[in-house]
Amino acid sequence: MSRDLRPPVDILHYEIVQKQASALGRMGRTLEQALARLREFDAAHALPEVPAAMQPARRKLVMEAGHALWMLVVQREASGLRDSRHIMRTYNVPAEVQCCMGLVPAASKPEMISTGR
Repeated sequence: MSRDLRPPVDILHYEIVQKQASALGRMGRTLEQALARLREFDAAHALPEVPAAMQPARRKLVMEAGHALWMLVVQREASGLRDSRHIMRTYNVPAEVQCCMGLVPAASKPEMISTGR
């Protein structure tokens, strides 16, 4: 029977680092998938300008990619990795996605609740 002779704090630190790495990997894959969907949309609709009827669908893809980028950047910064330029180069993130990073699409306005006044 083997026994881990490391101090408990070292074991805990190792577990935390593993979880951080796992989260970064998941978020990186999520960003890759969101960017792939956007690129597939653009390739399928390779026109000089996106028709007005398709602009909401494309905008949604841009916003999803922006949100995925934001999640990855925040997780990296929480892990001590402050420079996000590496992400932008590695994933080839378009400027429009970078510009909407962190923005959440506005939900429809909630209905006003009548107070009887």
